[in-house]
Amino acid sequence: MAAAPIMTPPASAPDFLDRAGWAGAEIAPLAGDASFRRYFRVLGPSGNAVLMDAPPPHEDVRPFLKVADHLHRLGFAAPRILARDVDAGLVLLEDFGDDRMREALDADPSREDAIYIQAIDLIRDLHQHPAGELPPYDMPVYQREAALFPDWYMPAVGLDVAPGWAEAWAEALRPIANDQSTTVLRDYHAENIMLLPDRRLGLLDFQDALAGHPAYDLVSLLQDARRDVSADVEARMLEHYGPVDQAAYALLGAQRNAKILGIFTRLWKRDGKPRYLAFQPRMWTYMERDLQHPALAPVKAWFDAHVPLEKRAAYWAEYSA
Repeated sequence: MAAAPIMTPPASAPDFLDRAGWAGAEIAPLAGDASFRRYFRVLGPSGNAVLMDAPPPHEDVRPFLKVADHLHRLGFAAPRILARDVDAGLVLLEDFGDDRMREALDADPSREDAIYIQAIDLIRDLHQHPAGELPPYDMPVYQREAALFPDWYMPAVGLDVAPGWAEAWAEALRPIANDQSTTVLRDYHAENIMLLPDRRLGLLDFQDALAGHPAYDLVSLLQDARRDVSADVEARMLEHYGPVDQAAYALLGAQRNAKILGIFTRLWKRDGKPRYLAFQPRMWTYMERDLQHPALAPVKAWFDAHVPLEKRAAYWAEYSA
């Protein structure tokens, strides 16, 4: 099993910073995430920056750079690229500070509607633009992601992998699988949105962006894996966004939640990161909400036949007790 990321700067970092004009800057741990990427705050005499360490061959910084350039061209606040060494997997980024949406809402829940409205406005603005030159979010990708549920979740809770999963998803997703009309950031949620001093929202963690359906990032935001979003807030924000294809929203919600249930189980079982288990009940709450939509009928039938209720949210409540 993989251990938690060691927050020691890579040996090549000081030389990289020297070449970037940040000689002698202090490098302080900032964050690790569910991948091999790590982030450090660079403290220089004239300001701060953020060092992204995305070590090859596990990571590739080129998609991040490409999407950042795409977002900049459209006028959105992605971090400016201050320096890069693609071969070493090092990128020096504009520092967006520490005022993150998640912590801002924890500190003052009364701001919830106002900040979510701002986040909805941003994603609605993004959806007014055609997708950039990004890979497609299509049926093979949907299926590959959804397969993480039977591959990892089912055996972890003592269930046999049953047939018919891919067929159920193929039937359900067919009406929307060919929609690649917009840029899908894929991880647009409260831990990847920064509140900037100029009252704009800063975007983080967008390197996996694809060209896909506009409902996906609405799901990312309003069925947040790491923060409870009530059904009431979800409904108000969807109304604020404007006309939403409710079938597509439920379909992509269920697909995303199945993927995340599988990923969080893999992070526990394979990578030695048990903290992700605490998120499982929340994901099941969203999943059960999505499965009630008629568009999910074939997928709901599969769940009803093969995943007993006691192996859903109730399992994790008992497991963590």
